[in-house]
Amino acid sequence: MKRLLCAALVVLLLLSGCAAPFDEPVPPRVPAAAAAPEVGDLKYVALTFDDGPSPRCTPRLLDGLAEVYVADNPDPNNYLSQMQDADALIVRIAKCDANVILNSPKLKVIGRTGVGYDSVDVAEATRRGIPVVITPGSNNRSVAEHAVAMMFSLSKNLYEAQQEMCRVNWEIRGAKKAFELEGKTVGVIGLGAIGRETAKICRGCGMKIAGYDPFLSREQIEALGAQAYENYEDLLRAADIVTIHVPLTEQTRDMIAARQLAMMKPTALVINCSRGGIVNEKDLVAALKAGVIAGAGTDVYCNEPPKPDDPLLNCPNLIASPHSAAQTREAVVKMAQMCVKGCIAVCSGEKWPYVADKSVYEHSIWKDR
Repeated sequence: MKRLLCAALVVLLLLSGCAAPFDEPVPPRVPAAAAAPEVGDLKYVALTFDDGPSPRCTPRLLDGLAEVYVADNPDPNNYLSQMQDADALIVRIAKCDANVILNSPKLKVIGRTGVGYDSVDVAEATRRGIPVVITPGSNNRSVAEHAVAMMFSLSKNLYEAQQEMCRVNWEIRGAKKAFELEGKTVGVIGLGAIGRETAKICRGCGMKIAGYDPFLSREQIEALGAQAYENYEDLLRAADIVTIHVPLTEQTRDMIAARQLAMMKPTALVINCSRGGIVNEKDLVAALKAGVIAGAGTDVYCNEPPKPDDPLLNCPNLIASPHSAAQTREAVVKMAQMCVKGCIAVCSGEKWPYVADKSVYEHSIWKDR
């Protein structure tokens, strides 16, 4: 077997709340020749945590490239002995905190199969010169479709209708809560790749698009076929449906709370397939129970997984999913492929462009590469 550059790359896979593995074959692994040059008898070792619906996907992609350890617990702190020899740590939902990083003396890269990286202590990794590889573009369509699916379900009152039908309550057909999406205004907060894809689908449904993104000019937003808003609170007042596609930062935390919810139409819907904490959960529950807005859909939570007695899970007019918007068959494979390719590249000395903080390459260990 051909050996690869760098010391052993230990890949530890953490499996957290995974669905049953898919049966279809995973696409071919990253070719060794494209990943790194051969040097002596050294090989990568990889530890990988939680690969979504198909826990076999990342190990298959690393077959022949790395010694792979697949963890069955969602906390890397439970695997500190294995992390002693790890060159790479690959996570999905599992959290990688400073303690894990500090107790992984050989760690060269952290792979995050997704776009958001709030589950990883990027600051500590960057201080140690460890790039955090992310996979932008790999799950755009899956997340966008999930957000729109929630819009359809809420607008057609499908959840309540299904519950009542299971009670053989035929009279639910006369509830008259359903409405058409055509002609409605959807406010898209965050017009990155996922926000744009969501807007494209909504436009195909005959919806009007309103957009807010502080990183885009009015001209750029209008070029996407959206009415531009410089203040997201003005967008909230105008929209029939609001869908959120921004990262969780200090600026976006609680950006939709009681005051903002009160600005919205009483018939409005809020969809959050981005990150928990952007919508204040306590305020959302209160608004839904009081009829301040008509409904909400959420795929994300402040605490994941939420506790069984979480008020959000027992809230009227709310559809909840288990942070699964990106967990489609197609997206899982694309995320794993991109993550593995990036991790192998970093371990072979390449400055992989898709990382959480590019300033990591200013670290002294990268200066001569």
